[in-house]
Amino acid sequence: MSYASIDAVDAAKRPRIAIEAVRPSVDGGRFPVKTIAGRPITVEADIFADGHEVLRAEILWRGPNGGDWKRAAMAEVVNDRWTGTFTPDEIGRQEFLVEAWWDDFGTFRRDLTKKRDAGFDVALETDEGIEMLEEFSAKAEPKLARALADAALRTRPLDVAGRVAELLSSDAAQAAKAGDPRHHAARTEPFPLEVERTKAEFASWYELFPRSESGDPARHGTFRDVIKRLPMIRDMGFDVLYFPPISPIGSSNRKGPNNTLTPGPNDPGSPYAIGSEAGGHDALHPELGSLEDFKALVDAAAEHGLELAIDFAIQCSPDHPWLKEHPGWFKWRPDGSMKYAENPPKKYQDIVNVDFYGPDAVPGLWAALRDVVLFWAEQGVKIYRVDNPHTKPFPFWEWMIAEVKAKHPDAMFLSEAFTRPKVMYRLAKVGYGQSYTYFTWRNHKKELEDYLIELTTTAPKDFFRPNFFVNTPDINPFFLQTSGRPGFLIRAALATTLSGLWGMYNGFEICESAPLPGKEEYLDSEKYEIRIRNWNQPGNIIQEITRLNRIRKENPALQTHLGVKFYNCFDDNIIYYGKARTAPDGTPIDMVLCFVALDPHSERTAGYEVPLWEFGLPDTGTVEVEDLMRGNSFTLTGKSHSIYINPHELPFHVWRLKPAGAVA
Repeated sequence: MSYASIDAVDAAKRPRIAIEAVRPSVDGGRFPVKTIAGRPITVEADIFADGHEVLRAEILWRGPNGGDWKRAAMAEVVNDRWTGTFTPDEIGRQEFLVEAWWDDFGTFRRDLTKKRDAGFDVALETDEGIEMLEEFSAKAEPKLARALADAALRTRPLDVAGRVAELLSSDAAQAAKAGDPRHHAARTEPFPLEVERTKAEFASWYELFPRSESGDPARHGTFRDVIKRLPMIRDMGFDVLYFPPISPIGSSNRKGPNNTLTPGPNDPGSPYAIGSEAGGHDALHPELGSLEDFKALVDAAAEHGLELAIDFAIQCSPDHPWLKEHPGWFKWRPDGSMKYAENPPKKYQDIVNVDFYGPDAVPGLWAALRDVVLFWAEQGVKIYRVDNPHTKPFPFWEWMIAEVKAKHPDAMFLSEAFTRPKVMYRLAKVGYGQSYTYFTWRNHKKELEDYLIELTTTAPKDFFRPNFFVNTPDINPFFLQTSGRPGFLIRAALATTLSGLWGMYNGFEICESAPLPGKEEYLDSEKYEIRIRNWNQPGNIIQEITRLNRIRKENPALQTHLGVKFYNCFDDNIIYYGKARTAPDGTPIDMVLCFVALDPHSERTAGYEVPLWEFGLPDTGTVEVEDLMRGNSFTLTGKSHSIYINPHELPFHVWRLKPAGAVA
């Protein structure tokens, strides 16, 4: 193996300052770090150089439109690890980097101080300091040049003691800092940053099928019918209203009740079989109403504080216009037929899939799918739940989402991908702002704790936002099938307090759980028929959901999954955790503590520890507690106490606590 030869002149141009291990970053800057507008971002880096010179460093960042770099100072913490903070205030794709340089005057001041304190003759050193100010002046902008020149002129006629005092003064330091030519400056490459609106991290989703909102099982619901339901959804505290596909439904191989292949003449079919003679992905199912009706719903929802989200499902019924207009967008079998979609053992005979790399697919199909999203954005919809994105190409998503967000930076994409962890994470990296998660199947204490620790303390914390859906039209969890009303309250409490994003499919609030035998699917699934419900039926949990959503809005610590800590409760069937609201310096102001029973059938009593140490209190300290669900207040003194939970009354506690006498 031979060594590459390099000219000494070129070698001398290489950086003398190393900037390494920059955090946050995603795959070394290949993908953007994600954050929310207005939230401070702490950047860390290892910064060091040969020799003993004093270094300085800054974070540089700029917004979506480029322009001049903004700057924020960094400071060394320990062992060449530096940190600093900046706050992006615009949404959109941005970038940041770290810059470091030799602080020549800072090095001079440090050494001058040491020599003076040691009793050395520093007359020559003061000459060097004056010359440094003059050198800086010659290279600085006019205003700074004058300040530096004035400092040099003030200093030169003084005696040595006076010179030392002047050169070590704060005025000289500030002038030199501003006019520093930054010798041996080094920069990292820019790191991408995706800044999104608050709803990308904090939102409560409610899912319904518009066709079931008529109140009459014999009449197909409409967008106008949904408008009548908006006050109830708003009053429960939801702010995102999500619809499964609302495009025309094909008739070929239409599904009947419970996914049968024998539909009746009035069966509505699955909305995921998209496309008919009425149009494709950019059209509305005629029985739901017109585009004018849809826009009226968008406006009415906004008046109630609700934002609409729609399903973007990249699949077609055999009747979709694209099959005739663009046959090259599909993969055909040797006999001229097309294979229907399947996810063994599930079969979707009413659906066919596009071929992203078919003969005419690039760029035609890719652009058409992008334009579908842009069409709905123009109708006022900026949130998209995407069906099975893990079965479509990563390069397509990275391209398409970037194209949409270039025009609509406030667009948000939710990944419905119950799949392998690395696949879920890759989808987040290429553009998805939120993701379904394994929470749906995490029911035990250790697996819940381990999963949240993974999401909040390892690499995904910088790019992955979990949306804790408690159920979906496709998933009727086994836990809910056997747990009764307490189980629904348990899952609601966990979802609303562990993550800033949570969602539920309607029917959850009335504890619907009748399954297809042996499956995590609903009996008489709404995917295949119209379902009319009595929202006031006995045993509903509407009041509890309403209260939980209100608690989330009143306590900023609950508006993100980040920051959760698990504490000692000595019962494997009670999970115990907290989230603190902190001051800018990181000091806890107050804390929300949650105890959730994971056993929906039995009463529990267990010892637990009050996290007094989080407030800097001794083990004998006192905290004031407000029970946010039950409405009472009390104090706790000392670290060790016991908790009682009766799941048939309320299977969880949500407390807000602060040090006794503290002002919240």
